Amino acid sequence: MGFRVLVVGGSGAFGSRLVERLAATTDCEIVIAGRTAAKLDAHIAKLRSAYPARAIEGAVLDKNTVPPDRLRALNLNVVVDAAGPYQRAEPALARTAIAAGINYVDLADARDFVSEFSKLDADAKAAGVVAVTGASSTPALSNAVLDRLTAEWQRVDDVAIAISPGNRAQPGLSVVEAILSYAGQPVSVWDDGRWMAHEGWGDLVREDMPNVGRRWLSLCETPDLDIVPKRFPTVRRAIFRAGVELDVFHLGLWFLSFAVRWRIVRSLKPFARLFHDVYDAFSAFGSERGGMTVKVEGVDAHGTPMRARWSLSAQTDGPNVPIVPALALIRHWRERGFGEPGAMACAGLLDLATLERELARLRIRTRTDQWPAVDAPVLAQAMGVGFDTVPSLVRHIHSPAPKVRLDGRVDIDGNETWLGGWIAWLAGFPPSAKNLPATVTIERTGQEEIWTRRFGDTAFASRMSAAVYGGLTETFGLISMLLEPLPTQRGFTLAVKGWRLGLIPLPAFLMPSTRANAGMDDEGRYTFDVWIGMPLIGRLVHYRGWLTETVVQPSAADAMTNNLPHEPRAKSEAPV
Repeated sequence: MGFRVLVVGGSGAFGSRLVERLAATTDCEIVIAGRTAAKLDAHIAKLRSAYPARAIEGAVLDKNTVPPDRLRALNLNVVVDAAGPYQRAEPALARTAIAAGINYVDLADARDFVSEFSKLDADAKAAGVVAVTGASSTPALSNAVLDRLTAEWQRVDDVAIAISPGNRAQPGLSVVEAILSYAGQPVSVWDDGRWMAHEGWGDLVREDMPNVGRRWLSLCETPDLDIVPKRFPTVRRAIFRAGVELDVFHLGLWFLSFAVRWRIVRSLKPFARLFHDVYDAFSAFGSERGGMTVKVEGVDAHGTPMRARWSLSAQTDGPNVPIVPALALIRHWRERGFGEPGAMACAGLLDLATLERELARLRIRTRTDQWPAVDAPVLAQAMGVGFDTVPSLVRHIHSPAPKVRLDGRVDIDGNETWLGGWIAWLAGFPPSAKNLPATVTIERTGQEEIWTRRFGDTAFASRMSAAVYGGLTETFGLISMLLEPLPTQRGFTLAVKGWRLGLIPLPAFLMPSTRANAGMDDEGRYTFDVWIGMPLIGRLVHYRGWLTETVVQPSAADAMTNNLPHEPRAKSEAPV
């Protein structure tokens, strides 16, 4: 007899994906459990056709009432509960599996379910079996990422985890029920070193998720809200947010959650079927792009304040991410045995390398970035490890200590329309001109850089700062843009990822676009080519040229502050 795995809910949204991956990538014998024979038989027939060499059978049972003897009769090695929702549910199937002497794992992401699971530990040890809960994106994958990012760190201060699926990755009814169960309800969050009540689907933020785009995110009640403070005792703040791709749905639910906050209704959960059907009706809109980020701040092994971010992006295989930890755990048990008996949450049981091997079998990309939290140049904070790959001249120019002055020549093409002229004036952009003398001064002030550009008789300035987890924020007058810097062989490029007027986020469909390149030419000069425009309006400004460094004589105060000799230095076209 082979290694036999029972998947309860094996024809559901996540269970069916787990079954398919087990059939495609393991030699396990698979038993799919369901409550109706007709639906079960049709699903099994489809799987047998796709995987004729795999042993696949069915079992009609209800996870809440199945007796231990029924499970024993199936000669199982593992029981998998993939049938949510788990919120406010009893671990009935886990108890039955333990009583039957069978190892157990589930995909639970419900905070209460996971937190209470350790009560089964004594029974699991007495039965000599392993029972694991939370083998899903949270807490299994999220904690594996945190363990990798903070390995050997002296201190972990802040953790923020986020998930946002694409709109076409339609959620099952159980997922909708889970979200609505806490929307508008008080949720206990570890914030500023103490437990505080926040509102479910509140704490609204808009975040740039690498290779996915800008997404709205809101507070979700998940096991990580409890597990992260326990596993990382120094953490001052831990939050988990999730979002949906279409703004109208995310912000619509955020707005409706106020009906619960203001006690107009007790809960939105009774409307789960309506929400699910409306969401399903718009399944053709949006995209299949989904993503996950795990961000952490703290102090590394050398005492340096650091920020790190792990990100995941998926075009079509995103809905498989929640089943990857359970798949990896079953594969591990199949190949290496079950280990010490007991009941536990799946946090720290699987390392990230194991999980990323499973992700590599899918159309999923992962990426890790790390930045010094303070003191590093703004571009270095924004670009992460990519900053080390750009030419030394570019690194030097973008490391003002505290000031860099550059002189050269510039050509400018101004705005193309009267409305573009008004916006260009608001941002402080210059008009058209050719072969003008150019002076650019970059001055570090705290955690910002002030860029002052003088092209001929026109001067305009912007403020540059590093976004908290990657990217640059550049502010021209009242307009601020979030930019993504990417290293190139000659230097780097910039792409606009978001924008706002003052504190007001502006719509993406009107967002400025840019073609911005900076780097080093064959003559050892710093070059730049920046085009900024807007949909329907056209070009706002296009300026391009070259610069060489003129080392500024420091003031007496700068000389004392930086311990520099107070004397002029010669102009250099190729600084060391």
